[in-house]
Amino acid sequence: MKSDRIPPGSFGIPVLGETVQFVLEPNFVEKRYQKYGCIFKSHIFGRPTVIMVGPQAAEFVLSSHMDCFSWRQGWPNNFKVLLGESLFVMDGEEHRQKRRLIMPALHGAALAKYIGTMEEITRRYLQKWQEKLEFSWFDEFKQLTFDIASELLVGTKAGDDSARLSRLFDTLTKGLFAVNPLPLPLTRFGKAIAARNEILDHIAKVVRERQKNPAQDALSLLIQAKDEEGKSLGQKELIAQALLLLFAGHETTTSMLTWLCVELARHPEVMQRARTEQMQFAPDGAFTLEQLGQMVYLDRVLLEVERLHPSVGGGFRGVVKDFEFNGFHVPAGWQVLYAIPETHRLSGIFSQPERFDPDRFSPQRQEHKQHPFSLIGFGGGPRLCLGIAFAKMEMKIVAAHLLRGYQWEILPNQSLKPVRIPTSRPQDGLRVRFQSL
Repeated sequence: MKSDRIPPGSFGIPVLGETVQFVLEPNFVEKRYQKYGCIFKSHIFGRPTVIMVGPQAAEFVLSSHMDCFSWRQGWPNNFKVLLGESLFVMDGEEHRQKRRLIMPALHGAALAKYIGTMEEITRRYLQKWQEKLEFSWFDEFKQLTFDIASELLVGTKAGDDSARLSRLFDTLTKGLFAVNPLPLPLTRFGKAIAARNEILDHIAKVVRERQKNPAQDALSLLIQAKDEEGKSLGQKELIAQALLLLFAGHETTTSMLTWLCVELARHPEVMQRARTEQMQFAPDGAFTLEQLGQMVYLDRVLLEVERLHPSVGGGFRGVVKDFEFNGFHVPAGWQVLYAIPETHRLSGIFSQPERFDPDRFSPQRQEHKQHPFSLIGFGGGPRLCLGIAFAKMEMKIVAAHLLRGYQWEILPNQSLKPVRIPTSRPQDGLRVRFQSL
């Protein structure tokens, strides 16, 4: 029998709902999960919302009942304004068709061609950090990953322009969760729109240049890609997809690399095991995809970073069809947020979930395999993050170089408390003292 029970929870105050608490309270979802269970209601970013926690909830949204949900209607308006008509807000057949066009630029044979550039840029930064000795690592990783994304995804070399673009993306990102999205020049959202416009101007120039002179980057592959009917992406589409590639190609990787370095410094025994694994490989010569695939302990360490410190807190979807979950009814027109950090810390799935323990992913334990959709830092189902292979390869290359030749210690008098919005990072950015071994 169909339920007419709406999930428990609170819609908060008129107009604003619980948006301010959602943005500012670190344990917003956790507190309500403890009170109400795996599905509860709220009102955020101007809409009634249900928040869903746990692998069953994630599977429901990301796979088994996808037809009830829309990406385009799910993300807050800020995202649609700032990230444009990219793959990010496409649904159905349009999304499948564009995804097929973009996929080859981020997988398989293309990846092997990216390794050398990733290593070269990483080495340049390692040299710079050695000379600096002390710095805030989150900011440095943001520049490193942006340089890699710029060069490999859209073919622009690092330089003054790269630093400027990285700052513009920082401004754009801050506008994604602006509580009061007024597009006025001095508001956070207004500044984000101005930054987006500058980025789009830059990308438009690069697209025109690549159309005339294709190179070895993802954008050149996109320009040349054709679907089954022989159609390729138009100018506006190329610009929109390039914006998304640049945004997604550095924000989340920055977050995970920063937390990787926090956890390695906190757990010297994990650091030592990861170093020992690296010593099995020839110290010189470029990495190959095969070598990277053999770094199995580093894989586990990165999975544990993804579990304990997912770079984003969840994914929004618009409800386009009424649905029932766990005995509760959710009407069309609402939005859904599936919660990632809380799903990753469920004690019914992960033993001692607050503990940093890479061996939970060992062949003997495989805790994340007990239930599908237990580990969803990169999403899951048919819309698993398109850049997952690119991101994991990049993180492995950076981590392998750090483990082979360098040591670092966390400087005192700073807060490493996680700040989750817009992407997860330590509050004071991780200030370290860095030197070669």
